[in-house]
Amino acid sequence: MSESNLRTELFNYHLPWELIAQQPATPRDSSRLLVMDRGSREVSETVFSAVVNWLEPGDVLVINDTKVMKARLFGKKPTGGKLEIFLLHPLGDSRWEALLKPYPKGGVLLLGDSVRVQVLEKTARSTFVLQFPTPEAAVEAMGKWGETPLPPYIKEPLADQDRYQTVLAKVHGSSAAPTAALHFTPELLQRVRDKGVQVVNFTLHMGVGSFRPIKTEYVADHNLPLEFYHLPEETVVAVQQAKRQGSRVVACGTDAVRALESAALKEFRPGSGWTDLFITPGYRFQVVDRIITNLHLPCSSHLVLVSAFASREFALQAYAYAVREKFRFLSFGDATLII
Repeated sequence: MSESNLRTELFNYHLPWELIAQQPATPRDSSRLLVMDRGSREVSETVFSAVVNWLEPGDVLVINDTKVMKARLFGKKPTGGKLEIFLLHPLGDSRWEALLKPYPKGGVLLLGDSVRVQVLEKTARSTFVLQFPTPEAAVEAMGKWGETPLPPYIKEPLADQDRYQTVLAKVHGSSAAPTAALHFTPELLQRVRDKGVQVVNFTLHMGVGSFRPIKTEYVADHNLPLEFYHLPEETVVAVQQAKRQGSRVVACGTDAVRALESAALKEFRPGSGWTDLFITPGYRFQVVDRIITNLHLPCSSHLVLVSAFASREFALQAYAYAVREKFRFLSFGDATLII
């Protein structure tokens, strides 16, 4: 079967609900680590803090420095009914794309006592375009009333909201955390650097598309939403040097994979852009040599990317092992290292 005709059901597996982690591991680097060796096709396990053992001097570890916005707000309709607002990203001027629940019939929403937000239109993606009174009003509203959004499969409240931020988070703009990087502590990152590995950052603001399974019959018919990314000069130089000298580029997260490979599809250089790159089996990786990631939902774009890197058969073999050995899945769950 050609890659263009892959059915989405081929990326399905049984994920018991009780294996979806509801709380993060403490400390961060005490999560389990599933190691997938593409050469031997063997799966092994260890603790995440041991990830340094698979890194060598000269390698480059690329980590997202995006910060999750307090994008979940609760407003009122003019009639007094309550609704939930999930801000996704700015559209310029004072407009934002957002999710609204329930569906608003009127054209005006109220935040707090005085902030009036206009609902301009509904998009083809079932999101809404909102108009705030000023360009600063949305950010101010998040600061006053916003909550850090958690994925819909996490049902338990999070006592420490910082646990849904990485230790490198600094650039506001994401609706979801780059969860592979949640496993790193400052101490572990220092151990990585002490081994001679260069740790560099990039920014990719992640949207709620991260949570959504593929609904189309064929994988190729699925579209990812556009996400903004920025590659600084330091990161580009480090990656280019590693490739020249034969060292490995280790992407922390599928977000890192997509940002690096998106840049490589053009002239690989510093800069910003938007990407909807959907990496599927048959894709030829140009930059990434190893991937650190979490354990993903069935029929998700993340699992398809893992399958493109490791093969679908090996990915499902590893996931069957993870289910059998009761690994913790999804955002607060355990990690995988694909070598």
